Amino acid sequence: MKQGIHPDYHKVVFQDSSTGFKFIAGSTVTSSETIKMDDGNEYPLVRVEVTSDSHPFYTGKQKFAKADGRVERFNKKYGLTSK
Repeated sequence: MKQGIHPDYHKVVFQDSSTGFKFIAGSTVTSSETIKMDDGNEYPLVRVEVTSDSHPFYTGKQKFAKADGRVERFNKKYGLTSK
């Protein structure tokens, strides 16, 4: 590996802006904010809008507004009958 061309890889705390959920992950992103975690270490803090804690797919709060009736419309259009 060439020296001096790769960004610094270190542990960072990502915090969900809407829920406050925090997790530590390795990243090359930098931040001027820091936070002290439960393990006693201080890490750079990166605030993000969506994480697995707030994303509708992972929380089960996903809405399918336009999916209602699509199968029935398809079957009606092509003359198919449901079994």
